[in-house]
Amino acid sequence: MTMTPAWYLRRLSRMGPREVGGRVGDAVRRRRWRSARPDCPSVTGARFTAVLPAGTIAAVPPDAAKRLIAEADRLMAGHAEYFGVDRDDLVDPDWWYDPKTGRRAPEGYAFDVPYRDEDAVGDIKQIWEPSRHQYLTQLAAAYAITGDERYAERVAEHLRSWWTANAPLRGVHWTSGIELGIRLLSWVWIRRLLDGWPGAAGLFEGNPVALNQIWHHQRWLAAFPSRGSSANNHVIAEAAGQLAAACAFGWFPASARWRADALRSLERQLRGNTFASGLNRELATEYHGLVLELGLAAVAEADAAGVPVPATVRLVLLRMTDALAAVVDSRLRPPRQGDADDGHGLVVDGAGTDRWASLLATGDAVFGRLAWWPAVTGTDVRTPLLAALIEPTEPPVTRPPSRPAHFADAGLTILRGPGEIWCRCDGGPHGFLSIAAHAHADALSVEVRHDGVDVLADPGTYCYHGQPEWRQYFRSTLGHNTLRLDGGDQSLSGGPFLWTRHARSRVLVAEPSDEGVARWCAEHDGYQPSVHRRRVELTAADRELRVVDEVRGPRREVHLAFHLGPAIAADLVASRAVLTWTRDGEDRSAVLDLPGQLSWRAHRGATEPPLGWYSAGFGRKEPSTTLVGTGFADGARGFTTVLRFRG
Repeated sequence: MTMTPAWYLRRLSRMGPREVGGRVGDAVRRRRWRSARPDCPSVTGARFTAVLPAGTIAAVPPDAAKRLIAEADRLMAGHAEYFGVDRDDLVDPDWWYDPKTGRRAPEGYAFDVPYRDEDAVGDIKQIWEPSRHQYLTQLAAAYAITGDERYAERVAEHLRSWWTANAPLRGVHWTSGIELGIRLLSWVWIRRLLDGWPGAAGLFEGNPVALNQIWHHQRWLAAFPSRGSSANNHVIAEAAGQLAAACAFGWFPASARWRADALRSLERQLRGNTFASGLNRELATEYHGLVLELGLAAVAEADAAGVPVPATVRLVLLRMTDALAAVVDSRLRPPRQGDADDGHGLVVDGAGTDRWASLLATGDAVFGRLAWWPAVTGTDVRTPLLAALIEPTEPPVTRPPSRPAHFADAGLTILRGPGEIWCRCDGGPHGFLSIAAHAHADALSVEVRHDGVDVLADPGTYCYHGQPEWRQYFRSTLGHNTLRLDGGDQSLSGGPFLWTRHARSRVLVAEPSDEGVARWCAEHDGYQPSVHRRRVELTAADRELRVVDEVRGPRREVHLAFHLGPAIAADLVASRAVLTWTRDGEDRSAVLDLPGQLSWRAHRGATEPPLGWYSAGFGRKEPSTTLVGTGFADGARGFTTVLRFRG
């Protein structure tokens, strides 16, 4: 997607004077850097000392190691999958090629590359992802576990290839700070995991090309931090990568300054990006996971280097971990809220490793689990590696004595019932910062699962760039389990990562309970002068969820949507839908009684316009059933929906 003058004006309107001044300075600096590209200072006697403690690799669980080796062998054969696209060209990759569109990004000065324009560049996510080099951390971990030098040699071959093809400030891989930050973190772990390989020092500290790349990455991050309304998860990745490199690769005259600045930024931005309750302020669950991974990895590097970390950093990470433990369902799946792009901070595990179980396992190892935490039975490679580096400390605060269910600052409430019924109710802010980049127009939406199966589902994200009609659908009000008035969204979009008007929600009642009746009620003002109010009640004895929607104000056209998960089959007759699915070989069912005053239709896999889709991950979508009721609200009575689980 190209950025029009109108978009730039809308984007400018969401910035404050300080941010505008900073961006003007960035523009001047980019112009100056075009012709002034200094060489890396000379480095002599560099040594890598941030190695893993003895015995760390032996602590990796055998089944986790087996999954990793299987993944590494697949990578050695040249195969990988990125965002729904299978690749078989990773034996000798073209670092600027997008296999999805067949396009190759243009060469030239990095800041001239129109990376948002898919027609000119291709799908930028497809191009960027392999160059995060997280598949190389997997190969390096496979070497550390097996001692098989084939893995190390492939890593070295690909790093040398990348460094040759991507000279500093040349091309698309030098345009976004989050990419540089995550790539630096990958390089640190690659060097650490290859430490037993005879060629490791010659690949990194003894290699002038590597030193030049590491120095220029850190110089870039120091010069162009994400600012103001863009200081979301990107700035965390930038600070974490800068801190990791300045600790582990602290061989340059500026290393001490970069390290101190990155640590200050990480501390400030972690606090700024996180509610006091521990939930991420973007209210996009996958970014909660990304920020937590990045924060833990950054602390590991500081501790390995003996750099004191402010207590507030560990406190935020502790609260984030406890919050994650609180909101997951019976299968350790967190909410599907807001944007999700499958981004990870550190990847050393094979396919089939549960990301959320891994984070909770690391939290247990670093902070200690609480009695109410859900059990984690899976294993992973990353936990023993991080735990070997992070210094255990006594938490400076009292942690929740029981499982939290209502997060007032984030407006998120979890209702739980028998038979592993799990319901998320959304009454929180529209998003984070003035642009709310990763928010969806989902105020008062609900998400309901039974034993981990999506019944009333959040459809997900699917894409960011290049397909505006799909981007708009997956973040729209109609694309969520909530009510739309007069065919418009509750919040106003000004672009794929820009909201110019934010609906304001407030929770009126939050009485979650594991027994009896759990209640929640909230309202939002996104359809002024009307107010949409929703009440939700979960009755344990009846295994019944009741949703009542009221519209207070003038007569308005209504669309009430309920999106079913991809495993759910629906038989809709009039205003009743019988839902059936299978879980672990057992047939399950529920009845959904819909408001009779609305006219109901089932939609599945429609494309003009999109309706009836579910995205399990970035770049992937599949048809699912969406039930939409159409009619009018005149304020006389509410719309009542009842979901009853059978058996």
